[in-house]
Amino acid sequence: MPHPGWTDFSFDGIGTRWAISTPSPLPGGIRRRILASVADYDAVWSRFRPDSLVAGAARQPGRYELPPGAAALGHLYRTLYRLSGGAMTPLIGGSLEQLGYDAGYSLRPGGPPQPAPPWEKVLDWQGAVLTTRAPVVIDVGAAGKGQLADLLSAELLAAGLDEHFIDASGDLLNAGGEPASGRAAAPVEVALEHPYDPSRAIGVVSLGAGALCASAANRRAWGDGLHHVLDGTTGVPVRTVVASWAMAGTAMVADALATALFFVDGPRLRGEFEFSWLTVYSDGHAEYSADFEGALFT
Repeated sequence: MPHPGWTDFSFDGIGTRWAISTPSPLPGGIRRRILASVADYDAVWSRFRPDSLVAGAARQPGRYELPPGAAALGHLYRTLYRLSGGAMTPLIGGSLEQLGYDAGYSLRPGGPPQPAPPWEKVLDWQGAVLTTRAPVVIDVGAAGKGQLADLLSAELLAAGLDEHFIDASGDLLNAGGEPASGRAAAPVEVALEHPYDPSRAIGVVSLGAGALCASAANRRAWGDGLHHVLDGTTGVPVRTVVASWAMAGTAMVADALATALFFVDGPRLRGEFEFSWLTVYSDGHAEYSADFEGALFT
């Protein structure tokens, strides 16, 4: 719990554990709206359920209408696809399934790594409309959890609950504070998990108003060195980076950039995004922006 005396509303959604902390318990009606928003998001974007919209796109090409928030998600992915030279792509789902990270969680590779199809050949994403020219397995996991955190925060703000903190299994959004009064969110000290030992931390960071998201090769890992951060141009797990953290104004951007740091260095991303970062490489060295408000342990 980020603040003493606050209460948690905890639930499972989109395959992960969530906790929303508030100064007082959330009313039942707001809890129901939160859970409905989670269910709606899952019904569109989950590639692990056969009745989702993206599951339909995996079976048959065509035109698919998405919720309004998909426009921002598509624009973000398109930018990162360009910056990474195709390495970060929403079309990575088929590559993940090939290595065993499929709807049945078989965790058994079905063959050698498989590159993702080129965006230009199979996908047209205009605003909230997807048009596919072949069956494609879309996976927005690199930014979707963050976007859902932003959507839930918007629900709380609309209900007048300016002070809240969302923990989506380590992806954090601190929306505390009262905009009308100008009072800033109380900062929260967050430990940075050691990429090789989850029981240890490599440092701490202070999270004020905004989001902190992480990506790590030790999370969702299986088999012989396999993990979920794949290079879309090869279908092979990234080996040069082991963990990354990004702080940004929204959880969607922070979530996406934490993954993008596996492919693109922070200064280059900083040319198009306002954020701070820390990247830990497999050779043991770390790089970070001057405004990443934290301390690394020696």
